[in-house]
This record gives sequence, structure tokens and C-alpha cells, in this order.
Amino acid sequence: MNIWSKLLTALRGGAHEVGESLIDGQALRILDQEIRDSDYELKRSREALAEIMARHKLAENQLAQTKSKIAEYEAYAMKALAAGDDALAREVAAKIALLENTRDGDAEQLQSLATNILDLRKAITLAESNIRRLKQQVDTVKATESVQRAQATVADRYSGSQSRLQTAVDSLERIKQKQAERGARMEAAAELAKDDGHDALERKLRQAGIMADDASADTVLNRLRQKEQKT
Repeated sequence: MNIWSKLLTALRGGAHEVGESLIDGQALRILDQEIRDSDYELKRSREALAEIMARHKLAENQLAQTKSKIAEYEAYAMKALAAGDDALAREVAAKIALLENTRDGDAEQLQSLATNILDLRKAITLAESNIRRLKQQVDTVKATESVQRAQATVADRYSGSQSRLQTAVDSLERIKQKQAERGARMEAAAELAKDDGHDALERKLRQAGIMADDASADTVLNRLRQKEQKT
């Protein structure tokens, strides 16, 4: 049971490593897509900011026009009062009250737009900073990955060339050893052939009685007689 438990643990560990390897392999592609999506969203945010700024400008113009109208009708009301026409002055005052309500609404909308512009600018600035930092990190990772891949390729080639070189050197040594052994055998064969030829010639000379046979009985007896005479 313990063996099966260890085996399952090892399999889970292997599967986890494979999963991480797959994720890491797709990491740069995922980050590139995230950057493209972020750039697209940033573009849309800038377009929205431009639209809000345009509305803000229109709201400013509208507020300025409303204030101008209020000032214009206040002048009319003052002239009506000066002329003693209270009914007309009251009617103008009612118009001024409506314009003032419009002015307050325009001012409130203008303030809201200004707040939105400020918040959106902050968000865009933060997004730009994050995207720029992410791009820098991705560029660094890509550059490091490229350098390490090149280094690994060089290392593999060097290792392979060293292995091939060592194999060639080993083969050369074996060839030299075989050549030395073959040369030694050829020299030994030549010596043997030489000795065999010399012995055959001596045998023929002894058989013909031309060369004395050192190993014959007469030779031994003559040597012993000579030794006896000396003593």
C-alpha cells in the first residue's frame, strides 16, 4: 500500500510539473494577449475621456449662456421696475427663476463631468503605467529567454562536438592500436619465415655432408677427447 501511495504521489508530482511546463510555455503568449487587450481597453478609455471632455466643454458653454441670459433678464426686470410696471417685472422675475434653476442644473452637471474627467485621467495614467511596466517585464523575459535559448544551443552543440571529437579520438587510438598489432604480427611472421628458411638450408647442407652436424655422436666424442688431452 505504501508503494502505491508513493507511486501516486510521484505521478501527481509529474502531472503538476507537466501542467506548470505547459502554463509556462503559454505564459508569454498569454501576457502578449493581455497587453493587447489592455491597450484596446486603454484606447476605449481615452475615447471615453475625449467624449466626456467634449460634453464638459459643451456644459461650460451652456452654463455661460444661461448666466448671460440671467444677467440679460435681470436688466429687463430692473428696467420694468424703474418704469413702475410691476406685473412685467414679476413676469421677468419668473423667467429669471427658471433660468437660475437651469443654471444650477448646468453647474451640477459640469461639476459631475469634471469629477469624471479627473477620475478617468487617474485611471488612464495608472493603466498606462501598468501596461508600460508589463511590457518592459515581457521584453526582459523575452530577451532573457532568447539569450538562454542561444546559450543552450551553443552548449548543446559544444557538448555534441566534444562528444563526437572524443569518439573520433577513441576511434583513432583503436585504429593505431590495431595497426601496431598488425605490424607486430607481420614482423613476427617475417622472422619466422626467415628462421624457417635458414633452418631448411642448414639441414640440406648437413645432409649433403658439407656442413658438420654439431649434434652428432662423432662431434661429441671428438670434443671429449680434446678435453681429456688438455687435462
